[in-house]
Amino acid sequence: MAARAGGRHGNATVRTDGQRIRPLVVHKGEMAGRKPAAVVRAPRWVAALFGLASVLLVPWVVLLTVALPSTHRSDHWDVAWAGFDVVLALVLLSVAVTAWRRSPWLEGAATAAATLLFVDAWFDVLTSSTRMELVVASVEAVLVELPLALLCLLLARDAERLLTARGSARSKDERVSNQHKLWRRAEQET
Repeated sequence: MAARAGGRHGNATVRTDGQRIRPLVVHKGEMAGRKPAAVVRAPRWVAALFGLASVLLVPWVVLLTVALPSTHRSDHWDVAWAGFDVVLALVLLSVAVTAWRRSPWLEGAATAAATLLFVDAWFDVLTSSTRMELVVASVEAVLVELPLALLCLLLARDAERLLTARGSARSKDERVSNQHKLWRRAEQET
């Protein structure tokens, strides 16, 4: 049970067990016709930790740019790329499966796939050693990897809306079905 409270609680809603709930502030026109999404509140230390990590990466990137050689030989180059492509294939499969099953995991799978596709395009282009490899990598990036990554980002963005719409449609179908069952029972009883 909740009641509006004024005074020392301000505009908060106070439950009968004494806990305060802050109201969701929505600006005019922002949520026209939409249900508000659940608000996720991460602990404050998460913002501080990731902010610090991003700041600390700046001097590291400068150091790598200055200190690393332009070329490097690797004994496991084939395993690194094959492994990456296996992971990419599995993540793309997870997008297909979660989309087909209309799973709430679609958002995460599509975001992971977009990230891996961007990384794949980046490293394919930058690690090309011949002119022909550069042309093939650039064409793949422009025609396949980057458009697919953008599609994945659109899927991730719309995943919650699509799943909510599906749930609303299912609820409506269930309501109609339940109404038909009630009507049938009423007809049978008369």
